[in-house]
Amino acid sequence: MTDQELNEIARKWFAAFNAKNLDLLLSLYHDQAEHFSPKLKVRHPETHGLIKGKAALRTWWQDSFDRLPSLHYQVTRLTPYHDRVFMEYIRQVSGEPDLCVGEMLETANGLIVKSSVFHQ
Repeated sequence: MTDQELNEIARKWFAAFNAKNLDLLLSLYHDQAEHFSPKLKVRHPETHGLIKGKAALRTWWQDSFDRLPSLHYQVTRLTPYHDRVFMEYIRQVSGEPDLCVGEMLETANGLIVKSSVFHQ
């Protein structure tokens, strides 16, 4: 994919996430996509931080949106490379300190096949 195409996937991802539009967000993912997150590991230790498939992604994000209605991501940088884009953003939730986050979206055939979240 071109850098422009990768950045466009990232921009669509942020727009869908911040709008809490799960259908649009999930349309960016392959049916068997994997997602790793330290917050997932803490909230659901049995997953070891990794979930697979759109149904699991829907459940995870819907829970996040329900628990954290003010959740918003502010993009700070997108770094595309070959078949992936590294996204840097600030996680903002009312009443919580801002959190700097890095997330890698790996793609194949124009869809996200794996996403990995990094933060302290």
